[in-house]
Amino acid sequence: MPDPNSEPKSALSRVPVEITISVGRAHPTVAELLTLKRDAVLPLDRGVSDAVELYAGDRLIGHGQLEEVDGDGSGRLAVRLTEVIETDGAS
Repeated sequence: MPDPNSEPKSALSRVPVEITISVGRAHPTVAELLTLKRDAVLPLDRGVSDAVELYAGDRLIGHGQLEEVDGDGSGRLAVRLTEVIETDGAS
């Protein structure tokens, strides 16, 4: 008799997951937000070479470094994983 749990795992493994990359946080005051205009610069709490955080939903799943995608000339960004956060299976 087939394992009833095998098919759902297979189907679930093909579900796409959106990953959010956090490059930093800004902490302007409301007054500063109200004066923002085009080309304004919001300083972040991290440097250009600092690690970024990868989230699946609201769960931290890893850290990485930003890189430019090689070869295509588009200037698109990519993330090189430097650490994968191990989960204990608890929610």
